[in-house]
Amino acid sequence: MRRSTDNGATWAAQTIVRAGNPDTAGNGAAKIGYSDPSFVYDAVAAKLFVFSVYSKGQGFAGSAYGNDDANRSIISAQVSESTDLGLTWGAPQLITTIVKPGTSGSSPQPGAVKGMFASSGEGIQLKYGAYAGRLVQQFAGTVLQADGSTTVQAYSVYSDDHGATWRRGAFVGTGMDENKVVELSNGSLLLNSRASTGGSRKVATSTDGGQTWGAVTTDTDLPDPGNNASITRLFPDAALGSADAAKLLFTNADSTSSRQNVSARVSCDNGATWSSVRPIASGFSAYSTATRLGNGQLGVLYESSYTSGIQFARFSDTWLDYSCPSAATTTTSIDGVHITGSRNDAGRNVTTQPYTAGELVPYSFAVTNTFSTTVTVAPTSGNVSPLVPPGAGNCRYTNLAPGAGYTCSTPKHTVTAAEVAQGYFVPDSTWTVTSASTSTARVIGARVALK
Repeated sequence: MRRSTDNGATWAAQTIVRAGNPDTAGNGAAKIGYSDPSFVYDAVAAKLFVFSVYSKGQGFAGSAYGNDDANRSIISAQVSESTDLGLTWGAPQLITTIVKPGTSGSSPQPGAVKGMFASSGEGIQLKYGAYAGRLVQQFAGTVLQADGSTTVQAYSVYSDDHGATWRRGAFVGTGMDENKVVELSNGSLLLNSRASTGGSRKVATSTDGGQTWGAVTTDTDLPDPGNNASITRLFPDAALGSADAAKLLFTNADSTSSRQNVSARVSCDNGATWSSVRPIASGFSAYSTATRLGNGQLGVLYESSYTSGIQFARFSDTWLDYSCPSAATTTTSIDGVHITGSRNDAGRNVTTQPYTAGELVPYSFAVTNTFSTTVTVAPTSGNVSPLVPPGAGNCRYTNLAPGAGYTCSTPKHTVTAAEVAQGYFVPDSTWTVTSASTSTARVIGARVALK
């Protein structure tokens, strides 16, 4: 690894985190390696973790079933911890039994993992809600299916005790590959994955901190040649439900056919839509990872060559050249269903006519089904009403066809004295989307000014 203490202007000499052994003079019996590293920083405990493959006689494609780290035919996984921001590292913790289930090499059962690896780049720490503080690192693994076939699936590995122990979430998708995760403005997680065949990115959402995932869909706004990419919050410290918390930065090789033209895109609505592309560098480029720097700039580390080129680009928010719609409108996506909440009192000037406690603020929801199948959309709770059945004017819609949409403009919010004092309220509701399965997410709108 290399460290920079001046926001990437200069870099210290390379240091070794985990040393392998090529065993070039022998017969390979002592050969070991560490590869595909990914950092996760615990800002609460001030700990830095690095995940990587721990390989012996086999890599991802050649690994056998089972999770015995002493077996040289099995690919393993390790995580190392630093308490001084990467200056020194503790002994590796082997987590193969957690991230590679299935003990039998000769009679594997469905759910057993053959080869696996942590997606190189960066994991995250959650900031909101019931799972705040959780560390999340994404993995990809070749998973044995019930019909005897195998497919590469994505999954989260997470810790709720600052890295003392790790747990594995459920497998998701088919034909997945390196995948990343980002926390959205409502506390849900968005998974963004390379597809094994390339073309466009695959996405899914989780409402339980990465333990389970909803249906996987394809985001055709994000072309990809089959490449490890990056997705992160543009403003990582933004408040829950704020407009800035909904802004995401995505970087990848901007092509469907070849690894070239590393570029950036911005989403203002939790990944529902994306801005036009901003090229970072032309020519060959492959894997990338992006982060907000301490000086307010953004940094992107990317491959410019397979053998000799790793570059670091820095730029400002202004350089990204994006614009977001009015903060009065926010969009949340649940398995391909876009729900946009917006205030519905455009004719009222709250500066000259402020709201008082007990008044009703009109609020609307526009719902669009971009999923490929018919769905049922049903709000279950919220601080506007009528919202849920029974009663007329609720926002439920059964059998919403692909491409169809509707607007529910009947809800109103009753202003409280506390909201009058603070000058705003935050629309907050919970919705479910049901097709073959049911997914649930909070829809948190932008602040609605009351005065």
